[in-house]
Amino acid sequence: MVNVSGKPVTSRTATATGCVRMSGQTLDAIIEGQIRKGDVLAAARLAGIMGAKKTSDLVPLCHPLPIDGIMVELTPDRDLPGIRIEATVTTSGRTGVEMEALTAVSTAALTIYDMAKAIERSMQISEIRLTFKDGGESGRYEAK
Repeated sequence: MVNVSGKPVTSRTATATGCVRMSGQTLDAIIEGQIRKGDVLAAARLAGIMGAKKTSDLVPLCHPLPIDGIMVELTPDRDLPGIRIEATVTTSGRTGVEMEALTAVSTAALTIYDMAKAIERSMQISEIRLTFKDGGESGRYEAK
């Protein structure tokens, strides 16, 4: 692990996005609450939050961080069709929360897949990427 003890504690934020593409019928079943396993969007939101909190257990050499806030937004999009996912993580620490935001999106996407796979196995998890980060020595980053 990289030694960050010499870095100052600063406010840090990161946002990641991604999506799960699926058929229109699967999207309708999720929106209408017809998935046997339960409320897909609620479960995926919780899974994203839990994933962000467990990042250092899942990704080797990631620092465990005190997380100040996690917001996971899941937006059904009929144009995909599918679910768009956005996760924003904040902390006051010596290292950034990019990995936590990316893990939140990934975990939420995997949960959507798991809960809806009984009706569609061809769903695609895609476009997971960091879209914003601020704080720390490297400053601000915004994806184009």
